[in-house]
Amino acid sequence: MARLAQTHGLTDIQQEILSTVRDFVDKEIIPVATELEHRDEYPQQIVDGLKELGLFGLMIPEEYGGLGESLLTYALCVEEIARGWMSVSGIINTHFIVAYMLKQHGTQEQKDHFLPRMAAGDVRGAFSMSEPGLGSDVSAITSKAVKDGDEYVLNGQKMWLTNGGTSTLVAVLVRSDEGHPEGTAPHKSMTTFLIEKEPGFGEVRPGLTIPGKIDKMGYKGVDTTEMIMDGLRLPADRVLGGTTGRGFYQMMDGVEVGRVNVAARGCGVAQRAFELGVRYAQQRHTFGKAIAQHQAIQFKLAEMATKVEAAHAMMVNAARKKDSGERNDLEAGMAKYLASEYCKEVVEDAFRIHGGYGFSKEYEIERLYREAPMLLIGEGTAEIQKMIIGRRLLEEYRFQG
Repeated sequence: MARLAQTHGLTDIQQEILSTVRDFVDKEIIPVATELEHRDEYPQQIVDGLKELGLFGLMIPEEYGGLGESLLTYALCVEEIARGWMSVSGIINTHFIVAYMLKQHGTQEQKDHFLPRMAAGDVRGAFSMSEPGLGSDVSAITSKAVKDGDEYVLNGQKMWLTNGGTSTLVAVLVRSDEGHPEGTAPHKSMTTFLIEKEPGFGEVRPGLTIPGKIDKMGYKGVDTTEMIMDGLRLPADRVLGGTTGRGFYQMMDGVEVGRVNVAARGCGVAQRAFELGVRYAQQRHTFGKAIAQHQAIQFKLAEMATKVEAAHAMMVNAARKKDSGERNDLEAGMAKYLASEYCKEVVEDAFRIHGGYGFSKEYEIERLYREAPMLLIGEGTAEIQKMIIGRRLLEEYRFQG
């Protein structure tokens, strides 16, 4: 099948990686995704396959056993995986963000300790900012770390941990007033801690509980959980980077690349929705001809394909900007906003093309219709993206009157 969203200027290695991932998606993910999703079953066999392909170490430097690839390569792989089943891309996304934060901000001891095992997929990462009453206001975090001798004691409740149960390493953002006088700006008194734990639910280490999976409308298979810290003790060397008060900036750096990832997921889901829509339009007949021959359907397909292309181009631009070492919060915000909105619209158009059959669980588009809304809120809502975009535009186009 001819494909939309081709990426020009890729190296032979990048093309080989993407070809391998695409083949894996077509053979190992798409045939089983809907069945596993309906059962809300963790795709262990698929995850094992991704581990064998080396995708858990895709962006981890070669010196730590990874492939040392770029954010662009990773984003294009995520796009392919989300095309097969978005939940699988979620399994590797939080792992990737934690690995990226360690690579960028960790001490040498932390890198040596975690990155080789993360590259092999033996340590799986999750990251945690949100809390039950928090929403988009990160400055309102109430979970807290208090210094006690050579250790820190953490207390508080966190929310919306992707891979909360299956992960063995969680990067968590909490308040840490130690060393920061009263009146310090909230974002300057936050610290990221690295929590090692056992996989599973219940008490996964003394003082740390993962209550169980949150039942969701879509985005099933992957476990989304709460996390409760009640007297959790951590040594001082589990402060990311070794210095308190830097957690907000570390997390925002991780979220920035995470937004490129969400944009890539939106592109992948939209591509799959287009594929399903254009195929069904040629199979379904009304009034004596395939519905694809009706002008109204052709207009819809044209709009869908254009949105897929536009979202892909913006996602690629954001990834390449980050890879160049430049600030990319504007591009990442735009890509995440556009790709998630267009994904929702393309999926809905494919759903409409399917007519009544789109409402049946026998058809794949039903699953995509429930998955797309998560992208509208993951890694920051559309409203948050527009705030970021607007502020950055005013910085770039400041009136000198």
